[in-house]
Amino acid sequence: MKLFSKEQIYEGDKLTTERQNISSTDLMERAGTQIFNWMHLRMQGVQVPIHIFCGIGNNGGDGLVLARHLILDGYNVHIYIVNYSDKRSKDFLINYERIKNVTKKWPLLLNDAEDFPDINPDDIIVDAVFGIGLNRPVADWVKSLFQHIKISKAFTLSIDIPSGLRTDKVPSDEHGVVWAGYTLSFASPKLVFFLPDTAKFTEHWEVLDIGLDRDYLYTTTTEADLIGKSEVLSMYMPRETFSHKGQFGHSLIIGGSYGKIGAVVLASKAALSAGAGLVTSYIPKCGYTVLQAAFPEAMVITDDHEKIISEIRFDIQPTVIGFGVGIGTDDKTMAAFETFLKTNKTSLVIDADGINILSKKTELIELLPKDTVLTPHPKELERLLGPWKNDFDKLEKAKVFSKAHNVILVIKGANSITVYQDKLYVNTSGNPGLATGGSGDVLTGIITGLISQGYNPLIATVFGVYLHGKSADIAIEDYGYQSLIASHVIDYLGAAYLDLFKQPEQPIQENK
Repeated sequence: MKLFSKEQIYEGDKLTTERQNISSTDLMERAGTQIFNWMHLRMQGVQVPIHIFCGIGNNGGDGLVLARHLILDGYNVHIYIVNYSDKRSKDFLINYERIKNVTKKWPLLLNDAEDFPDINPDDIIVDAVFGIGLNRPVADWVKSLFQHIKISKAFTLSIDIPSGLRTDKVPSDEHGVVWAGYTLSFASPKLVFFLPDTAKFTEHWEVLDIGLDRDYLYTTTTEADLIGKSEVLSMYMPRETFSHKGQFGHSLIIGGSYGKIGAVVLASKAALSAGAGLVTSYIPKCGYTVLQAAFPEAMVITDDHEKIISEIRFDIQPTVIGFGVGIGTDDKTMAAFETFLKTNKTSLVIDADGINILSKKTELIELLPKDTVLTPHPKELERLLGPWKNDFDKLEKAKVFSKAHNVILVIKGANSITVYQDKLYVNTSGNPGLATGGSGDVLTGIITGLISQGYNPLIATVFGVYLHGKSADIAIEDYGYQSLIASHVIDYLGAAYLDLFKQPEQPIQENK
C-alpha cells in the first residue's frame, strides 16, 4: 500500500474533481458520507451523545457532512465550531448552511475555554478540527480543548489525521494534538501513524476509499510503501517440483565469540529455515561442539583462535555472507574484517558488532559491496548515523547514508522501516514479543537465507522483515509476548510462509 504525502493527496483531490467532473463540495460529501457509513455500521442507531468538533477548513467541512447524515438518521448529535480564525473554506461554509436545513439546534461556536461542553466517558467524540493542511501553531485555548477531550476519556474518532498532528513533522508540544482512539484516513494511512514519536496519537487507523482517481493512485510513486501480506506475496518465488539444494544457494554466517556462540546458532538456523540450500557457520574454536550439537544441519568452519574470530579464511564459495552476530570488537577481529572486506565481492548482510566495527572504522564502509544490508538496533544505528533530533531527522539521515554508500538499511522498531536510497518500506508485522535477545540474529539469518535463494537484497530485506514479524505474530498465539524467545521465531517461520496463501476466514452465515 502506498503512503501518499499531503501534497500528493491534494493533487489527487484536484485531479479527481477534474476527471470525474465533480466539485470539491461533492468530493467532501463523499468523504463525510463514508465516515457516516463506517459509524452507522457499528452503532446501528444506538442513542449515545456524539460530540462533533469541527474546524473552519475542509476537515471541519467533512465533520459537518457527517453531522448532517447522523442527524438525518436520528442520532443524538452535538456540533461545535472551533473558531480559531476569521477565515472559512468555501466548502465548510456550504456545509454549514446545509446543517441549518436539518436541525433547529445550530452548532455551538467555541471561542475560548469558557465555551467547552461537558463530555461524559460514555460519549463519542469526533475530531474534525484540523486536517493534513495544518501549517500554523495551535492556539493555547485550542490546546486546552484537546486536553479537555483527552481528559474526558470518551472514545475519540479523528477524521483523516488527529488534529494538530502534521504529516511531516513531530509536534513540539504533544498537548497540541488530539489523542485519537481511531483515525479514519482518506486514500491511505499517513507515515506518522508508524513512527515512534507520533504513532501514539492514534491507537488504530483505517483507510476509507472516497473515490479518488484510480489512475492517479495506481501510477503515482510514493516516498513510502506500507508492507503487508499482499505486498510480500508478490515477492514470493515458488519452488519447482524438481528443485534441489544447489539451486537455493550457500549461506555463510560469520560470527560468534566466547559466550556468544548462540547468536550464530540462531542466525544459521534462521538462514536454513528461510530456505537457503546450504548453511556454513564460521566461528571460533570454542563454539565447534556447541554448534554441531545444536544445529546438525549446518557445516562448520573454525577459526584458529579459541575465543574470537582472528582471521577470515575459507575455501567454499558462498552465495551470501551474514556477518557480525556475536562477533565482538576485539582488535584482531576488526583487523580480520578489514582484510576480508578488501577482497570480498560476495553479497553481505551485516548486523550487531559488524555494524559497531563499521562505526569505529568508518573508512571500511567504502569497502562494502553494492546493496549490502545493514540491520542495526537503535543504539547501533545511532553509532552509524550519529544522533538525530526526531524520527523525521532519523529517516533523512538514513536516506542520505543509504544513497552515499549504496546500502540497504533496516531501522528496527514496532514498524521496522527498510531504507533504500530515497525509498521507505514500512513493515506491518511483528509485536512486542520481539523485544528479546537474539531476535535480531534471527532477522539477519532470514535475510541472508532469502538472498541465498536468489532474491535480490532489497526484496530479501523487505520480505525478510515481514516474515520475521509474521512468524512472531503467529508464535504469540501459543507463547504470548513475555514468553516469546528468538528460537520460537525460527520455529514458526514455516507457518509464516504458509500464511501467505491462507485465505481470510469467511464469517458463518446464519440460516434464516
